[in-house]
Amino acid sequence: MEFGLIITIFLIGFAGSYISGMLGIGGSIIKYPMLLYIPPMVGFTAFTAHEVSGISAVQVFFATIGGVWAYRKGGYLNKSLIMYMGVSILIGSFIGGYGSRFMSENGINLVYGILALIATVMMFIPRKGLDDQDLESVTFNKGLAAVLALIVGIGAGIVGAAGAFLLVPIMLVVLKIPTRMTIASSLAITLISSIGATVGKITTGQVDYLPAAIMVVASLIASPLGAMAGKKVNTKVLQTILALLILGTTIKVWMDVL
Repeated sequence: MEFGLIITIFLIGFAGSYISGMLGIGGSIIKYPMLLYIPPMVGFTAFTAHEVSGISAVQVFFATIGGVWAYRKGGYLNKSLIMYMGVSILIGSFIGGYGSRFMSENGINLVYGILALIATVMMFIPRKGLDDQDLESVTFNKGLAAVLALIVGIGAGIVGAAGAFLLVPIMLVVLKIPTRMTIASSLAITLISSIGATVGKITTGQVDYLPAAIMVVASLIASPLGAMAGKKVNTKVLQTILALLILGTTIKVWMDVL
């Protein structure tokens, strides 16, 4: 592998992981299109959608470890929410990750575009007052949480994501979880989800290990830094950043699919 490509992959991983740690997402919503489009833009051979999804799956697993570690204190991790959504998304992500071997390149990109479009719409639905809620008194619909996590897991597993870019708006808008608890708990659920997606990709030979390793190193450095920065940023600013990132990615992916 050329040195310039190694540097390019590292920078993609670092930038994407910093943002993902700050916003409580696994980062594939950002890094999937970056890995698809940036290497050929700077003169290197493009990765296929299968390769990108495999690299993303492995990288997200390690990126979320750093993020969860940074949020381990402070009471933001809702253990009940993590258990119900984590088990369901683990099952779904393995199904999606394993089943993606039977899909075409355009099929994987199409699934990504659909997931990103749904996430974009959900992030712009207004919500009020939840951030004033006492973290100890937070409740949610457990059955609904489990079903939605299973569906997200299947779609996210296909594209090598862990689904946090959908989990965050679902937890905020549908389950009515406070923003900072959503960010912290979604990282833990994403970590569980990434296990299923990674196992599915590895067992079907969709992982290019050297680029994945480069992305992992970048993630372990950048994700904790992003998580620490996220604790100091206004929650409305965090939501706005996430919505704009998802919107921009959605437009680009759908332009290519169509």
